[in-house]
Amino acid sequence: MGEVSRGARALVLCPDIRGARHDLEPASRLEEACGLALAIGIVVTASQVLPVRDVKPNTLFGSGQVETIATLCEQEQIELVVVDGALSPIQQRNLEDKLRRKVIDRTGLILEIFGERAATAEGRLQVELAHLDYQQSRLVRSWTHLERQRGGFGFLGGPGETQIEADRRLIRQRMARLRKDLEQVRRTRALHRDRRGRAPWPVIALVGYTNAGKSTLFNRLTGSDVLAEDLLFATLDPTMRAIRLPGVEKAILSDTVGFISDLPTQLIAAFRATLEEVNAADVIVHVRDMSSPAATEQKVQVLSVLSDLGIAEDDGETSPIPIIEAWNKWDLLESAHAGELAEVAEADPNVISLSAATGKGVIDLVDRLDQMLTSESKLYEYFLAAGEGQKIAWLHAHGQIMSVMDAGVDDRGPLRKIAVRLSPKERGRFGAL
Repeated sequence: MGEVSRGARALVLCPDIRGARHDLEPASRLEEACGLALAIGIVVTASQVLPVRDVKPNTLFGSGQVETIATLCEQEQIELVVVDGALSPIQQRNLEDKLRRKVIDRTGLILEIFGERAATAEGRLQVELAHLDYQQSRLVRSWTHLERQRGGFGFLGGPGETQIEADRRLIRQRMARLRKDLEQVRRTRALHRDRRGRAPWPVIALVGYTNAGKSTLFNRLTGSDVLAEDLLFATLDPTMRAIRLPGVEKAILSDTVGFISDLPTQLIAAFRATLEEVNAADVIVHVRDMSSPAATEQKVQVLSVLSDLGIAEDDGETSPIPIIEAWNKWDLLESAHAGELAEVAEADPNVISLSAATGKGVIDLVDRLDQMLTSESKLYEYFLAAGEGQKIAWLHAHGQIMSVMDAGVDDRGPLRKIAVRLSPKERGRFGAL
């Protein structure tokens, strides 16, 4: 078998195993698997759902199905077979032998994407750790991460790749070093988060299923140019930018990694590490792709992960952090369906219908965020002298100034009356100046 690289012709198979529970229907799972393949530059030539009554320990699929797959591979000149499920090392090796094609499972494919997209030090460390965990049981694969000249992990071929047997002892040593480095990165990030916590700026976190349009909305709100493509996992590492709202001088907007169903166990830690920032948020914006047939199932998946993080209950009713639903991709809805959804959205103040691509409805989201972040703010009046410049500057930087007027003279000199809106947190900080 030769190396398979980007642009390879691929067959994507979604095994529908009898009795197995999944968050999405088989058709939606197949569509998502094709999206994952496209995200790494693979050409999906054919795709299908394959019912599996009894899992075969050696090949997963039955012998007749394997023969059918082999015939299809010959007819369509398939170079790579992607199985949207977990393959044991034995199953993967046997399928490669019988099909005479490179075979990759869901975990390997997502690891390839994560390895290529991770941009921060923590992201790279987490993904490499996940890769080594996956690699430990697959001695038929090569351990080439120290030789890589590109992102990803060489499952699809690449410069410097060799097919040598992995050494378990070296892998364990490397994993121990990675865990140590990760602990240091986490400590540093916790310090940064603590500093932000002492600052008065509220944090708004965008969450949502992968490809829901979070990065497009992030760019629309911040004027940034974060990668926003119609690809699964177009962005992996959390990105933060400062934005201004009508009643808030400054807020921090955080764009997080997209959620996905049936995340491979090796990647759960890497995935959740990117969501730590959500715990520090003042408001969460749950961006949903309402044009997707699986929109409801995707919402359940997002709420399930947030529940695991202690942020929301599975039903979404209880959350220590307020959640706004941004019903995105409104421009892609059929008019009848849009009308039905509009009635639901209008009845719920925490649902905003919008299109991040066209900008429609984004101002409504901004107004709602402003309302939520200033709801606890109260109007205060302070009489300050010109010599108290530090306090005056602080109020201008951290509060919403409503009016400034001359207010006579006292023993401090000429006074100014400043009417300003402050949150309880900001008022406490001002009192400590």
